[in-house]
Amino acid sequence: MSENLDLEKLQKYALNTWLFKQGEMVSLMIHLGYRLGLYRAMDGQGMISAKELSEVSGCHERWILEWLRCNAAAGLIKTSDGVSFELEAEGAAVLSKADEPTYAAAVFANIKPIEVIDGIAEAFKTGIGLSYDGQGEGSEHAVEAMCGPMSKALLVSQVLPLLDGVANKMKKGAKVLDVGCGTGLAIELLAEAFPESFFVGYDPSSRAIEAAKQRFSEFENVELFNLGAEEIPDSGDVDFAMTLDCLHDMPRPDLALKAIWGALKKDGTLLVKEIKSSAVWDDNLRNPVLALMYATSITTCLSSAMSDKDTLGLGTLGLNPDLLSEMTREAGFTSFQQHKVDDPTNLYYEVRP
Repeated sequence: MSENLDLEKLQKYALNTWLFKQGEMVSLMIHLGYRLGLYRAMDGQGMISAKELSEVSGCHERWILEWLRCNAAAGLIKTSDGVSFELEAEGAAVLSKADEPTYAAAVFANIKPIEVIDGIAEAFKTGIGLSYDGQGEGSEHAVEAMCGPMSKALLVSQVLPLLDGVANKMKKGAKVLDVGCGTGLAIELLAEAFPESFFVGYDPSSRAIEAAKQRFSEFENVELFNLGAEEIPDSGDVDFAMTLDCLHDMPRPDLALKAIWGALKKDGTLLVKEIKSSAVWDDNLRNPVLALMYATSITTCLSSAMSDKDTLGLGTLGLNPDLLSEMTREAGFTSFQQHKVDDPTNLYYEVRP
């Protein structure tokens, strides 16, 4: 080892590197807890032993004990002796309760397969990323797993009332367009709240649209298209359109906004939900999970945004408020308003023709 190295700095870099490896391995443990229903089995049980959790979950006691101790070491569950363990109520809100806006365990449902990692490595050489359909089986559910809890908590109750006149239109019966609808969660939330309205979803992922079609098999007021945003017809008859956490994933979000502008009525409304970001590096450093955001961009958002030859390549943090305002204006919109919503991750915009 070189004598010129600062040992304190060396130890810091080594620790930080191994802590990220620890994060990888703990992520696998959360995946197993989600997959095997272990967090749900612990929820509300108070202190529980490996033997008791084994009996409840049907899993082998020795493996359960190691899993419990790993979770305790990671600070995800509580123990004082490494024998009895507790999933506290606050931990359950994150790891067990799917109906809470803080629920995060489902984010760990899918582990990237080696062929997807190979594809991302190849993208570094070619510049062409993987579309959502190319990101592995189950990727169609990943966005809902990450964004769904907050959408369930906020979309109908908090966000929609902020949009001038939109809720009233939907109560009477409006045409609603969800661009980048994925598996259809947002449409489902709104269709249940406003059954008089008609909902149209567009998404280029064939797997996501297939999942959405299964979801809406008994709905008569939902129509789905396995198409990109640029294919939206210039109909001028849409009352309300949404792009929820997806413009930055699109190869050409500028063309998507132009197509949405053409589909909207002159008094229509576009709701844009986008990840909090800034064009200034120091501002982004305030984000405590900034490294996660950039890693997610490489594996998911930027990959999708660069899955063609002619792209803007924005990625997860690429669509900051100033750029979005400029892009909506260039697409033909004349009104751009940011709303304050109690969401730690996203920003919400009301945009009008």
